Amino acid sequence: MKIWQKIGFVFTGIRGVLLHFVYDWTDESIFVAPFSAVNESTWEHMKLLFFPMLTFAFIEYRFVGKNYENYWCVKLIGISVGLAVIPTLYYTYTGALGVSADWFNITIFFIADAVAYFVEARLFINEFSLYKGKRIPIVILLIIFALFVVFTFFTPKIPIFMDPVTKAYAGGILPYGK
Repeated sequence: MKIWQKIGFVFTGIRGVLLHFVYDWTDESIFVAPFSAVNESTWEHMKLLFFPMLTFAFIEYRFVGKNYENYWCVKLIGISVGLAVIPTLYYTYTGALGVSADWFNITIFFIADAVAYFVEARLFINEFSLYKGKRIPIVILLIIFALFVVFTFFTPKIPIFMDPVTKAYAGGILPYGK
């Protein structure tokens, strides 16, 4: 499982970086918007971690995940930790320094990626067993999935959704929030 977690880290890193640009590459396609960053908001950057990690979770499950009763619980925890790291580090350093640096924002993504897979690896090694079923963790992951999709188009007017460059919400997908 340690090897799979390392592969997951690389997979998520590469896919996340690519997803940062897919929306622009597809001429702002409404079909790729829910799964890629449509602006520079913290929320949109969290998508770059979530969707590759979720995709990899299904790939990994097919090959080795079935051997772990706690697989989906561990994946939910790992993904949630990774998602929490992004806004925590971003708002901590921008609040302390008053500036945002692109190179550090990219570093935050890779830190979140590494922390998420490290947490998962530790939980698998320690045979962590908060919940052994798969139904509840998968339902929660699907709810998170749905929130990313819905909030791409119907963006709440709170700071995590605001593009710090344009000061707009939803990256222009819908006029709501501008």
